[in-house]
Amino acid sequence: MDSHARGIRKSQLPPELDILSERIISAAMDVHRALGPGYLESIYEQAMVVELELRHIPFVRQGVVSLTYKGVRIGEQRLDFIVADAIILELKAVDVLSNVHQAQVISYLKASGLKLGLLLNFNVSLLRHGLRRLVHPDYYK
Repeated sequence: MDSHARGIRKSQLPPELDILSERIISAAMDVHRALGPGYLESIYEQAMVVELELRHIPFVRQGVVSLTYKGVRIGEQRLDFIVADAIILELKAVDVLSNVHQAQVISYLKASGLKLGLLLNFNVSLLRHGLRRLVHPDYYK
């Protein structure tokens, strides 16, 4: 994966995306502090719904993105969260985040046209170890 696919430093993002991503991460940290690791992804997803609502952060849960191949619609994909029509939030509860998890978010960014994705793995002792900020590969082109 190139440097854009692996992640991006906060200072390289537009300020509004950076602020929103920090609000989302703060919400996720509260969920992780309260629940800790060990639950199913669906439990963390429901807890994130509660936390985002409490913080008045707009989101769509299980948002649908249409997929096309050579200009032909071939299906659709559900995303865990689309936050404020700006950031994809993908949740995991796995032992280790792998390259395929990051590639999944990059694919979602391409399909949706959004620029920033947050990949959060709740099955870690410290949430920062399970956090990846991923940017659409064409962001700097």
